[in-house]
Amino acid sequence: MQKSSFFSLLYRYFFFGWLFKDVGHGDVFERAAAVRHNREQARWLPTYLMRWLWWGLAFYTLGGVTELILDAATLSTVFYAAGSLSVPFTVAIAAAWIGLRGTHGPV
Repeated sequence: MQKSSFFSLLYRYFFFGWLFKDVGHGDVFERAAAVRHNREQARWLPTYLMRWLWWGLAFYTLGGVTELILDAATLSTVFYAAGSLSVPFTVAIAAAWIGLRGTHGPV
């Protein structure tokens, strides 16, 4: 078994694109199978959502600590900016989860 590099594992820990298949290629049956596969894999999206929420909360907490206790406004800005990056990821993950689990089409 081949060992994955640290950066590959870190990527897979935070980004979920590797779990899903492209539904735009193949014939009708391959696309339907890809949609079913993606709907099954959507069960992992709340896990990724929680990871990003905790990541953002941790950075906002670090920003608050550095601003209030250490009185370092510039450093706290860096933590706040890093924490705010989690917001678009959580919105995208929630939209993908709702889209995959909330709709039940003919497939």
